[in-house]
Amino acid sequence: MNTNDELRVGLVADTHGLLRPDARAFLLGCDYIIHGGDVGEPKILDELAVMAPLIAVRGNNDTEPWAAHLPATELIRVGNVFVYVIHNLAELDIDPGAAGIRVVVSGHSHKPMVEERDGVLYVNPGSCGPRRFKLPISVGEVIVSGSAVNARIVDLSGGVHAAAVKR
Repeated sequence: MNTNDELRVGLVADTHGLLRPDARAFLLGCDYIIHGGDVGEPKILDELAVMAPLIAVRGNNDTEPWAAHLPATELIRVGNVFVYVIHNLAELDIDPGAAGIRVVVSGHSHKPMVEERDGVLYVNPGSCGPRRFKLPISVGEVIVSGSAVNARIVDLSGGVHAAAVKR
């Protein structure tokens, strides 16, 4: 865990039953871990939960009985920031800005994204599970310091995939 006022939130999504060793290594030292859905196997949640407090939502492929306890959405507070988690961003049915939400974390598309719109930071860490098409294998993080957020996506094959956004 961080010793200063910063909180590091590790982001994964679309593991589809595969948590790669390099994804595990990236998540070491996180204060929280968010899984944006399509977990695939309950063992993934078990592995993540021993690393840091875990927030996970159900993805469209999480249809087995073990996943029934996973919520479709989750709202959490990280420091002074509210974070909303949903698997498919297209199903977002609230106005995050009006609700006081600063960060929306999603999955589903397997496409990594960091984008700020109307004061809300949207982050999709992409997929760190089985490769889909030619999309990267990636993870993400959000650093919260007071009410400021900084997000980035890391391509596990090397380098930062999406530009970091600081606010």
